[in-house]
Amino acid sequence: MIKNISNLGDAALYCDFGNDISKETNSNVIRYFKTIQKENIEGVNNLTPSYNKLIVSFDLRKTNFKSLKRLIENLDIKKSENLKNKRIQIPVCRDESFSLDIKKLEEKLKINKEKIYKNFFNKEFFCYMTGFIAGMPFLGDLDKNLRAKRLETPRVKVPKGSVGFTEQFANIYTFESPGGWNIVGNTPLNIFDSSKEKEPNLINPGDTVIFNEISIDEHQKYNE
Repeated sequence: MIKNISNLGDAALYCDFGNDISKETNSNVIRYFKTIQKENIEGVNNLTPSYNKLIVSFDLRKTNFKSLKRLIENLDIKKSENLKNKRIQIPVCRDESFSLDIKKLEEKLKINKEKIYKNFFNKEFFCYMTGFIAGMPFLGDLDKNLRAKRLETPRVKVPKGSVGFTEQFANIYTFESPGGWNIVGNTPLNIFDSSKEKEPNLINPGDTVIFNEISIDEHQKYNE
């Protein structure tokens, strides 16, 4: 559960769940995140969950640190057990034009690409958090034999929809962006849609993700 709640600036609480990065710890973060969302606590205007932290931003005109801290400490997070998480299937094309770093990964991991992809497409991933760019999901946990460091020289532009991984996480670039993840494919799905005000993210913390392989033709026809 929460190890400590402290001030973060004048109008935010920093909820610390410890240093461990694990599904168990992150599940606790998500329980608080979803419970606070559901309770619609007066004055809370933003929630930012991460692997093992939760930032609760608030309006000083409506509440204060002490009052909000007391409310959070007394939350009944068992209510969040009834909030269902989604299981989402993401189509991914591994064509050479999309798998920008697969050859480097073969060298880094000393595994041939077929084994890399077999492992990747057979894995069920857990969304720990979204961030860095809007809606980008951080998906764990890669098997230890697939964990590779970031690119030594990050790309200036990573195409939207690129699917990559580094260390224990996989992710999906929701916009064209600079980045240093190892890119292994591309999805035609729109992972973040700003026109959907209530739920712009296709993938949210607590959801599980399965990647399904599609051909280059299927990728090109997906949004026709």
